[in-house]
Amino acid sequence: MIMKAALAAALLAGSLGAAADSVVEQGKQVAFDRKKGNCLTCHQMEGGTLAGNWGPPLMAMKARYPNKEDLRAQIWDPTKRNPMTSMPPFGRNGILTEAEIDLVVEFVHSL
Repeated sequence: MIMKAALAAALLAGSLGAAADSVVEQGKQVAFDRKKGNCLTCHQMEGGTLAGNWGPPLMAMKARYPNKEDLRAQIWDPTKRNPMTSMPPFGRNGILTEAEIDLVVEFVHSL
């Protein structure tokens, strides 16, 4: 499995546990940022306030997406699985960079 650049850089910066926590926290910041991921507009998730209820609650994500690559594909372009989705294709439309998507995946997968 090829390690993503953002995760690799974080892992090299410190111990595995601290780096993983840092990557998850960075992903949370992108996900909660109203000018970036803005996930709370539609989803309820741990740590979020004023969360939306349009999309499914983001919890038990390791059970829902045992393979992180499937979760990443869903965030990158959810229209591939559901052409009628209201979730924007964050990668395909350039809303988030590849590195930001990797960070969001780490955060969401931790929920």
